[in-house]
Amino acid sequence: MDLRIDMPLVLLLLLPLFLYFGWTYFHERQRLKRSHIVVLTIRIVAAGCLVFALAGPYLLLPIKEEQIIYLVDRSASMNGTEDEMVQFIQESLQSKKEPQLAGIYSFSSTLQTEAILSKTLKEVPKLTEIKATDQTNIEQSLQLASGIIDPKKATRLVLLTDGNETKGDALEFATKLKGSNISVDIKPFSQPVVNDVSLKSFVSPQVAYVGEQQQLVTDIHATSAGQGELLLYENDELIHREAVELTEGTNVFTYKHAATAEGLVKYEAVVQVGQDAIFENNKLTSVTMVQSEPHLLIVNGYETASPIAAALGSQSIAYDVVAPKSLPNELSSYLQYNAIIFDNVPGHLVGEAKMSVIEQAVKNFGVGFTMVGGENSFGLGGYFKTPIETLLPVEMEIKGKEQLPSLGLVIVLDRSGSMQGSKLELAKEAAARSVEMLRDEDTLGFIAFDDRPWEIIETGPLSSKEEAVDTILSVTPGGGTEIYSSLAKAYENLADLKLQRKHIILLTDGQSQAGNYEDLIGEGKEEGITLSTVAIGQDADANLLEALSDMGSGRFYDVIDEQTIPSILSRETAMISRTYIEDNPFYPAIYNAAGWNSLFANGVPQMNAYIGTTAKQGATVVAESEKEDPVLAQWQYGLGKTFAFTSDSTGKWTGDWARWQNWGAFWQTLISQMLPSYNDVAYDVRLEADGSFMITDPTNEAAFLDIVAVNEAGEELETKLETISASQVRAVVQAEPGLIFFRIADEKQAIYQAGLSVPYSAEYELLPVNNQLIEELTQRTGGTVLKEPQDVFRDFTTKGADRQNIATWLLLASMLLFFIDITIRRFGWNFLTNAKKKEPLVEEKTIPEDTNVAQLLKGMKKRS
Repeated sequence: MDLRIDMPLVLLLLLPLFLYFGWTYFHERQRLKRSHIVVLTIRIVAAGCLVFALAGPYLLLPIKEEQIIYLVDRSASMNGTEDEMVQFIQESLQSKKEPQLAGIYSFSSTLQTEAILSKTLKEVPKLTEIKATDQTNIEQSLQLASGIIDPKKATRLVLLTDGNETKGDALEFATKLKGSNISVDIKPFSQPVVNDVSLKSFVSPQVAYVGEQQQLVTDIHATSAGQGELLLYENDELIHREAVELTEGTNVFTYKHAATAEGLVKYEAVVQVGQDAIFENNKLTSVTMVQSEPHLLIVNGYETASPIAAALGSQSIAYDVVAPKSLPNELSSYLQYNAIIFDNVPGHLVGEAKMSVIEQAVKNFGVGFTMVGGENSFGLGGYFKTPIETLLPVEMEIKGKEQLPSLGLVIVLDRSGSMQGSKLELAKEAAARSVEMLRDEDTLGFIAFDDRPWEIIETGPLSSKEEAVDTILSVTPGGGTEIYSSLAKAYENLADLKLQRKHIILLTDGQSQAGNYEDLIGEGKEEGITLSTVAIGQDADANLLEALSDMGSGRFYDVIDEQTIPSILSRETAMISRTYIEDNPFYPAIYNAAGWNSLFANGVPQMNAYIGTTAKQGATVVAESEKEDPVLAQWQYGLGKTFAFTSDSTGKWTGDWARWQNWGAFWQTLISQMLPSYNDVAYDVRLEADGSFMITDPTNEAAFLDIVAVNEAGEELETKLETISASQVRAVVQAEPGLIFFRIADEKQAIYQAGLSVPYSAEYELLPVNNQLIEELTQRTGGTVLKEPQDVFRDFTTKGADRQNIATWLLLASMLLFFIDITIRRFGWNFLTNAKKKEPLVEEKTIPEDTNVAQLLKGMKKRS
């Protein structure tokens, strides 16, 4: 037991206290009686207790229990050491004493439990799978471990690691452990020495021009001499393959390449060898801005040649024509273009993942975008509530809903176990979107099936869209797959309803037992019921589902990319719930819009048809139909300019426009207005050693720049900006290894694009044990570098203790003593000494009062 005081300086208050009572005793000692001395003593003790209480005194009571926590580093740099670490722990546990608790936790970028802290741990359990191994965060593991233990008990954190941290700062956290009961021991481990070849750097020019010879330089490090193969890619296409002879150490190879792609071009270097310890360090990317004339991407939804390309001619802007299924997934592939046109492109052939990437290219990098109408475009293309609808100046909904036919829709959704995960979630989201497209007076039914049908929403008028959406999204996966009975239930529910349109959408990813589908669908057709089917994945019975849609006079969709499911259901709902195509010939009204009026100086040609949409608030309508629907609308979305042309490009809908002498000039004008304005300022963007990005502005207006970082998947990354000076801004970006694109815009919205490669984590480098960190970490925390397993449970130099605060007890004692003091002064000393001698039953006798005696007693009372 040990007595401690938090604020010893408070005890200086005892000096004036003792001086006061000492002075009082010295000057009054001749007149003080025994009772006065007792009262004075009580006051001194009471005041002393009060001062000690203010000083924060406490007792340290020893705790016998001790805590040992193993922290096992299981990051990528520790591959091949797990068995050795487990054996070390197992051997050390043999030395554990009875009052000692032990626990095992493993870590990489985060901490996870293997065995909780207990007295009964004797065997090392099988270590659980750890997913993220690309970082080593020793600081976080120490911090979380110190939150698990009882801080009152003596604690030893035993780190099994190579000491090569890639995230956090363990030494900084170690300073917080100073003065605590926690010490850190470390047992160093390292990967076995193996052959490894890694790409240390891959450099391409920041800026180049089309046709210019540029140098692609690779720096390859090999632990031993051997042969390998170097592959170079430009926008994922192989441009160079070379067998290389590698020597031990550094190998530099340079390849000269004439740039053919344009815009932000991605280059990638890959080195391959026969035996390699770490594959993750064999690939690096680099980005070059290849400057050229504007470049257009036309996505052609027709099976024939592109009508827009034909209208533009060969002497126009440079363009590429691709089919919807050929659209790339990576942002870098879109940033090589200045504008994109979707010409009659159905949404289910694109998928929402690609739509999201295109939306980022428009919003943050200024790429222009136009959607052109047709039977597979806008609402009929399934773009309701998609990223493409978000960026367009029009909504897919149309006016005049009161004129629409009455509708009954039943969605039959497979909820079997094989649908679990993203397939079921996307299917539910798709069904919810379909509900949102319906009117309140429409009829809806929703059947989810596994080995039997579950009528989630009974077929009837749609009373509450919100409630229906919530119900659909709450569906969980079930058991097997049985289609026929669920489909029969859907037909039964729609058969007797008096509606102008009745439609069933069936979605499944599995097989089913046979049934009399022909009679079921035939009877349904007599009642006006149509059927569309969606086969999800390769395991679905595509032949059956296609046959069902043919018999049911609907459409069949064979889905490989699950991201296309929402667009399919939106398209289906749109096709049966709306009369989208307005096919009465008319002359569009042209409004005063910059750049367009000169085209119509000699009049406006007649147009045959268009797809109905609604202009968004803030959009500019250039051309409008007689029903006040937009034919050509435009607006600004982020940094990009987007257009909606609701007629087609073939001449079937555009009529006289396609034979108009300004038809080619119309498309040229549209494209020129889509093109972004680029910044001529050459901003310098560099990756710093600490992983941040330094952006230098030669115009010294860095504080006013709008900076956005986006990854290859089109996801906007969390970015923290710090102004360093008038010309420099530091950007800290939460980015994974790979390509990262910066969009830099000034106050005039002029755009500058840059791409950088975030290299693979240092976790994938062959590094020796970090002895410097290990030594310093153990020294700062009072631990040691372990050599033998039994050293883990050696005696603790600092024992645990339970702190017992005694200030409250001193305050209570002080109050009690002051109460006794008051009692004595109020009733006199005789009250205490004679209390027991009092005899209450004896009658008191009156004694004549002697005047002198009375005066003497009064004087004594005054002195007391």
